[in-house]
Amino acid sequence: MDFSNKIALVSGGSSGIGAATAKLMAERNARVFCAQRSSTCYEDILEDLSDPSAPMKIISELESRAGGLDIIVNNAGIMKEGRIDDMPLDDWNKQIAINLTTPFLLIRNALEMLRKTKGNIVNVGSIEGLGVNPGHAAYAASKAALHSLTRSVAVDHGAEGIRCNAVAPGWIDTPLNVDYIESMPDVNKFKKELKNIHPIARTGNPKEVANLICWLASSEASFVTGQVWTIDGGRMSKLSCLLYTSDAADEGLG
Repeated sequence: MDFSNKIALVSGGSSGIGAATAKLMAERNARVFCAQRSSTCYEDILEDLSDPSAPMKIISELESRAGGLDIIVNNAGIMKEGRIDDMPLDDWNKQIAINLTTPFLLIRNALEMLRKTKGNIVNVGSIEGLGVNPGHAAYAASKAALHSLTRSVAVDHGAEGIRCNAVAPGWIDTPLNVDYIESMPDVNKFKKELKNIHPIARTGNPKEVANLICWLASSEASFVTGQVWTIDGGRMSKLSCLLYTSDAADEGLG
């Protein structure tokens, strides 16, 4: 996975999966731009991604500074908990805006450059685009739509040499998730429960997701497009075993 002479744009590159992806691409010789509100150690384009004018500004500035673009990693995202019946419209709109509309606008504004370079796009979705945790109505809807956008871009622009894939991470030890764990009343119990829901018996780390993103963005994945790659330690493959006992199995309930 050599990215020499490649120009990459990573949204939300200041922490977590975005930071790990930017680091890995830079280590593999890409010129990396990161777009978000705070600075990174790479070439920054500082914008508020909730602003609908930000994507056009980002792509315009990148073209001015770099002259082209090979890779977009749409990583920036937010999650605000809430059921449909108690979710403020503003919370819904913010999640749809950052998780779905911003990637759409970044891709649309970058298409001319991507056509020239036969570039590719990796969208960071979620297993919540495949299944849903309670109280995550807007987040899950935005990620499911991002998965569908991924397929649409692949279908509509594949003949132009543009590839588009998505990754669907499960529980990854980003700073946000680590803080969430530490806020639990019984941290050790919560960690044990997390371990139990993963067949691999642990949560993931950002670099593991970055490895998959970089592979998808590389020439090694040149025949891969329109796919959503689950990376969740087997979590989505494991059925709940709370009701499964030997007696239940004998009664045909297993």
